[in-house]
Amino acid sequence: MTTLPAPTLPRTRIKICGLTREEDLDAVVASGADAVGFVLYPPSPRYVSPARAAELARRLPAFVSPVLLFVNSPAAEVEAACAQVPGAVIQFHGDESPAQCAQTAALGQRPWLRAARIPLGSDAPAFDLVKYAADYKEARAILLDAHVDGYGGGGKTFNWSLLPPSVNSHLVLSGGLTPANVTDGILQVRPRGWSLAVDVSSGVEVSKGIKSPEKIFQFVAAVRAADEQLAKASSHVQLPTT
Repeated sequence: MTTLPAPTLPRTRIKICGLTREEDLDAVVASGADAVGFVLYPPSPRYVSPARAAELARRLPAFVSPVLLFVNSPAAEVEAACAQVPGAVIQFHGDESPAQCAQTAALGQRPWLRAARIPLGSDAPAFDLVKYAADYKEARAILLDAHVDGYGGGGKTFNWSLLPPSVNSHLVLSGGLTPANVTDGILQVRPRGWSLAVDVSSGVEVSKGIKSPEKIFQFVAAVRAADEQLAKASSHVQLPTT
């Protein structure tokens, strides 16, 4: 048998959501995260207006992506907001149908994510994530969030172990993630989709909408620790000699 290096696993991408302040955005960028999320849903305590999102997004360097989160917003509002934030990805977090998502995103020719609201506790298997991913096959990825009253995960974690073993989509793990549990979440969920990213908001906050630079850096470090564990586990494959 000949031992050869295995293909390198893609690193886990990181999005920090619910940004409202310049200093928090700067901390996210300094941490090495890949994306920042702006909540354009007025009932949310982390809400920012499209103009404010645009103002914050102008601080972003190249290759750090802005993501605009909408909940059941009219297509014209989504298009108008996206026009103010060049390069933004759309995140649909309400009850939007596959057709509504695709048609709205097409207005500005923007890539989009679709949130799946996973039931808490033992009810998680009742949610057909395989079918959901197939229904929203045009999405860039399916974001896995906990199903709570209202919209958003509310800082709650669903049972990752009850997710299907194989989903034909890129996945984004969200809902109750913290520096303490994100490593375990990645190890459990990464094998279930084509790739995995993570999305955190309350888990790196000192209060709603106010981020902690220390927690942000701890979260990123925990994600990288998970990547290192996965890389070690798949670092070599055994191939027959010829």
